Amino acid sequence: MRKLLLLAAPFALLAQSSAPLECSRIFEERKQELELKLERIDEQRQAYEALKEATEAMLKRKERELKQKSEELNATRAEIEAERERIEKLIAKNEELLKAIRGAKADKVSQTYAKMKASAAAQILSNMKASAAAQILSTLKPKTVGQILAKMDPVKASEITLILEDGGSAGERRRER
Repeated sequence: MRKLLLLAAPFALLAQSSAPLECSRIFEERKQELELKLERIDEQRQAYEALKEATEAMLKRKERELKQKSEELNATRAEIEAERERIEKLIAKNEELLKAIRGAKADKVSQTYAKMKASAAAQILSNMKASAAAQILSTLKPKTVGQILAKMDPVKASEITLILEDGGSAGERRRER
């Protein structure tokens, strides 16, 4: 019973006072607070939506810019590749021309020595390095080479002969001895 009295006491006090008025006022204040919170939440949601839209627009713009830069890079890469191929073709063509010029020059030198007397050619070739003389002699007919070597100093002629025989390695071996 005592417990019952303790529980009923607050209700009795409420019934006596202007409790309904105060509850309404509390509910109204609480309602206003909630409405303010709802307005703030709505403002924040709108700000979030605006930020989201701005971010998405910026992301799309950046993606377009990136795609454009990528296309520009690919075009530049293609141009560079085409230029590289063109340069490689020019280099190959120049190498062929250089080879032809060297061949023509060697032919001219060969023809010059072929037309000389053996003793004059032997004298000139004796004053050259053995490897250079061997290179010139390698372009001549064997009969002409024999005549020129016969007119040379025997030591120089043997050195040139070894180079002619081995294609260049004999001269290196001779220097090592």
